[in-house]
Amino acid sequence: MIKVVQKFLQINRYGSFKNEFEDLFLSHPNYPSLFAITDSFDLLGIENAAVKIPKEQILDLPASFLAYFNDELVLVAKNDKGIVLDTIKGKRLKITYEQFLLDWSGVIVAIEPNKTYVKEDNAINFKWLRYILPVLILIFTSMFYYPYKIIDYFFLGSAILGFTISVFIVQEKFGFKNNFFAQFCNRNANMSCDNVLKSDTVFSGTLVNFADLPLIFFGTILSSILIWPHGSGVFIGFLSSLAIPVVVSSIWIQKFELKKWCVLCLMVSALILVQSVIWFSTNQFTLNFELTNVLPFFFSFLFVLTVWLSVKTIIKHKIEIENELQELKKFKRNYNVLNFLSRDVPVTNGFSSLSGLNFGNRNAPIKLSLILSPSCNLCFKAFQDAFELVLKSPERVFLKILFNVNPENNDNSYKVVVERLLIINKVTPGKIVEAISDWYIKKFDLKEWSDKWQVENTSMMVNQEIQKQYDWCSVNNFNYTPVKIVNDKVYPNEYELQDLKYFLNEFVEESNLVLEQTA
Repeated sequence: MIKVVQKFLQINRYGSFKNEFEDLFLSHPNYPSLFAITDSFDLLGIENAAVKIPKEQILDLPASFLAYFNDELVLVAKNDKGIVLDTIKGKRLKITYEQFLLDWSGVIVAIEPNKTYVKEDNAINFKWLRYILPVLILIFTSMFYYPYKIIDYFFLGSAILGFTISVFIVQEKFGFKNNFFAQFCNRNANMSCDNVLKSDTVFSGTLVNFADLPLIFFGTILSSILIWPHGSGVFIGFLSSLAIPVVVSSIWIQKFELKKWCVLCLMVSALILVQSVIWFSTNQFTLNFELTNVLPFFFSFLFVLTVWLSVKTIIKHKIEIENELQELKKFKRNYNVLNFLSRDVPVTNGFSSLSGLNFGNRNAPIKLSLILSPSCNLCFKAFQDAFELVLKSPERVFLKILFNVNPENNDNSYKVVVERLLIINKVTPGKIVEAISDWYIKKFDLKEWSDKWQVENTSMMVNQEIQKQYDWCSVNNFNYTPVKIVNDKVYPNEYELQDLKYFLNEFVEESNLVLEQTA
C-alpha cells in the first residue's frame, strides 16, 4: 500500500515527501485505513479530499487518483485508451473504463498537485559502493594473481549473478521490496515471491531457512573461486549437481503445494542447473580432493555461514526494534492517551484577561498558550515548536505567549527582555515577530538583543501586566517553565510540543462538536 501511495505522491510532484509519508502512515493509530492516508497528507500540508462520487462523473476526475477497486486500494491513471491500475501487490493492469466502473466502489482520494515543485535529488546513491567496491577489488586482485580459464570465468560470473539474486531473495524475505523485481514477482495470480519465501514448508523454525540457502551457496562459490579458482571450479560444478534434488524439491513445492511461483527462486534454480550442465559438458568427472582444492571451499563455507548468521541476527533485531517503535508511536499518537494524560488548569479565573503576545487566528479551534521565561533553555525549543505550528496551520492554531517573571526581582537581568517585548507589542506590534524571534529562535545574547531593541522607559501598565501573569502562575503553582496549555488543559510533559501536529484534526473535531452543542 505504501508503494502505491508513494507513486501517487511522485506523480503529483510530492516525491520529496515519500519517506516522511511512510513514517507518518506506519505510525498512525488507524494504520492502514484510508483515514491514516488522508491524515498523513494533512500533516504533510498536502491538500487532499476523500469522497464518494457518482460513477458517471469518472471523466471529470483528475488524471490520477487513489480508489477502491475490488475492495483493494489502487492507483488509477486515466488516459484516452482506458484505465491503468497499480495495485498494492505490484501488479499493473490495463482495463477499459467499463471494466473499471463495474468493480469501483466510487470512493477516491485526490490531492492538489504541487505547484511549488522542488526538484528531487536524483543524484546517484553511492551508499552501495561501500559494499560493492571491496568485492570488485577482490575480484580484480584474484584475476591479477591467478590466470583464469574460460570455465573459471563462467563460474565466477554465475556466482556473482546468483549472489546478487540471493540478496534480493533475502530482501524479499525480510519485507524490503524491490520495485524492479516486484514487477516480475507479482506479474500474475500464479506468481508470488513473498508467499513462497515466507512459507513454512521447508526448514521451518531452523537456524538456516529456505531463503538463506541461495545466499550461502553462491556466497561460498564466489568466495572460494576468488581464493583458488582452478580447484574450486570443478568442485563447484560437482556440488551444483548434488544440489539438483533441492532444485527439483523447490519446484515441486511451488507447483503442487504452494501453487505459486517465485521468479527469484526459479532464476536461482536455473543457474544451478546451468552450472551442472556446464560441468557435465566439460567431461571433468574426476574430482581432485586434494587439500588445496577442498580447503578453500570449506573455509569459504564456514566464513559465509558465520557472517550471514551474524548479519541475519542484526537485521532481525533491527526490524523488531523498528516494529516496536512503530507500535509505540501508534500508542503515543492515540488521541485518547493524550487526553488521559492532559489535566485541567487548576484556576482558570483571570486567564482570559492576561495580555500576552498573540500570533495566528484568534478564532482558531486550537488555543495554545505558552508560559515562558527569557532565561529558560527549554523555553527556546518550546517557542520554536509552537511558532512553527502557527506558521504551518495559521487557521487552526492560535498562539498566546505569557511570561512567568517576578517583577520585583531586580537582580534578574533577563527581566528587561519581557518588559521590552510587551512594550514593542503595544507600541509597534508589527515588529513583535522579529523581536521575539531574535531572542527565542536566533538566540541573540542579552547585550546584542538589548542594543537592537531599544524602547522608551517601562510604563506602569507593563509592570502591572507582568505582575498579573506572575500572580496567576503562582495561584496555579506553575513554578516552572515552559507551561504548555492547550484549550484550557495543561499539555502533558510526556509529549513534545511538536507532537501536537498529530492531533490537529482531533482538536478541530472536538472544538466543532462543542460549538454544535452550545449552539
